[in-house]
Amino acid sequence: MTDLPIIGITMGDPAGVGPEIIVKALADRTIYRSCRPVVLGDTGVLSSAIKKAKVKISLAAVIAPSEVRATPGKIDVMALSELKDGGVLPGKPTVEGGKAMVKYIIRAVELSQTGELGGMVTGPINKALMHRAGHLYEGHTQLISQLTNTPDCVMMLAGERLRVALVTVHCPFAEVPAILDIELVRKTIAITARALEADLGFDRPRLGVAGLNPHAGESGLFGMEDERVIKPAVQMARDAGYHVTGPLPADTLFYRAANGQFDAVVAMYHDQGLIPLKLLHFSDAVNVTLGLPIIRTSVDHGTAYDIAGTGKADPSSLKAAIRMAVTMARSRKSVP
Repeated sequence: MTDLPIIGITMGDPAGVGPEIIVKALADRTIYRSCRPVVLGDTGVLSSAIKKAKVKISLAAVIAPSEVRATPGKIDVMALSELKDGGVLPGKPTVEGGKAMVKYIIRAVELSQTGELGGMVTGPINKALMHRAGHLYEGHTQLISQLTNTPDCVMMLAGERLRVALVTVHCPFAEVPAILDIELVRKTIAITARALEADLGFDRPRLGVAGLNPHAGESGLFGMEDERVIKPAVQMARDAGYHVTGPLPADTLFYRAANGQFDAVVAMYHDQGLIPLKLLHFSDAVNVTLGLPIIRTSVDHGTAYDIAGTGKADPSSLKAAIRMAVTMARSRKSVP
């Protein structure tokens, strides 16, 4: 057991489905064959989730990752908050819960940086609630990027058939063309390629880069960004030794990638990449932050307040995120 990586799981927003999917995922004893999970969260909230989800599992309080015993049927918990009875209700987010939600993330980053955690898996959060709690970040990625002093990182969503890295993430679509530049696209390609090789075991991964405009611009007929920005960035990446092709028309690229022609797609904006990804992997996709000095994976869904506390939440994405964190931890450990 001591050879298995310790994986920290942050509870996410206490009022969302995070507590429920955690207790359901860790009720699966197979998780304990590959890692030693520990939850950073709130014991009271998790106890309530166990009752509502009707799973046969108990909680064990630990102070530090070194105390984790990883016994199937018993969830090791680092209690970082003590939310008042009735202060957190499923589907009813509060500022108090928002502050706790961020506290779990910050502590998981700290423990990952010291090597006490082999990786961290984050539960779903509410970005607006993060702002209300006084943390003005776009989401997990930007917060963790600052905490680890890593300005250049990439958000990738991954399933078995399709992996998509994003050049731009949470910004208005109208602002995308102005944000894109050669260096940003080149850097995204490079970070993605290096991470696929170092963290996921791909040998010289094949990347397909999506064009911004219809038909990848049709030689400038439908916009010049593909010719002036994306094409030079792709050529620079190719000159640096990366196996990359593009810009390619997005309407056919994702089909080709899903059928094995590319190991990952580099998409220019959020919905360009995530619509096809979620069409194929709605329940089992994983959000991975590439380029960090620590390992961070996450569920690929939100807090789902509408079903919080109902027992209907699906833990599939969390299980997949835990498995990917384990894969990355093992891969990094094997690199000299």
